[in-house]
Amino acid sequence: MTDPLTVKSTRRHRKLHPIAVRTMHWINAIAMIMLIGSGWKIYNDEVLFGWLHFPDWMTFGHWAQHGLQIHFAAMWLLFVNGLCYVFYGVYTGRFRRKLLPIWPAEIVANVRDALRFKLAHDDITHYNAVQKTLYVGIMLVIVLQVLSGLAIWKPVQFQELTALFFGFQGGRLAHFIGMAAIVGFLIVHVALALLVPKTIGAMITGGPDVPDEPGVAPHPASAE
Repeated sequence: MTDPLTVKSTRRHRKLHPIAVRTMHWINAIAMIMLIGSGWKIYNDEVLFGWLHFPDWMTFGHWAQHGLQIHFAAMWLLFVNGLCYVFYGVYTGRFRRKLLPIWPAEIVANVRDALRFKLAHDDITHYNAVQKTLYVGIMLVIVLQVLSGLAIWKPVQFQELTALFFGFQGGRLAHFIGMAAIVGFLIVHVALALLVPKTIGAMITGGPDVPDEPGVAPHPASAE
């Protein structure tokens, strides 16, 4: 007979956010801010929409070419860090534990609770369906940004890729829409973090201890 208390006591624990995750999270945050600010400087040099122009205080770089240099530096930082993050998430099973599964019915229920101001935030160790969808969605948007960025960076060398966006201007439009989606995500992400301050602390200190494989210890009756 297996003592369930022994099973529970021998189960390994880890921080909610291991140091590798925290490091990559803040590197991503810095890279994203650099990309957005420098991207706005580049955009101002040849606007897509005549009515939209970003104030200089919101941009990085004195001139458009300076913004371009910052953009490329941040792009490589995000690319390398993003690859490390994806590898870590898949290899350790973090993506499977934290982001899957996602059920449409849960999304609807969470949105309904949020609109009624009844969405619980007490347990920061689990993501609700809306959070899972947002995190998976933003990763897909970043992939789109990489592809559209390559298409408008080297439209001749990557002409097949550029053609997928219906040309250079289509690639610019897709890149702009992706940027808008990322900015929207960051606004929501920061707003939620401010509403639940312990999530910010957890991303700095690591947060509470959680079991390696979330689960409930066997019931005494079923452990014999």
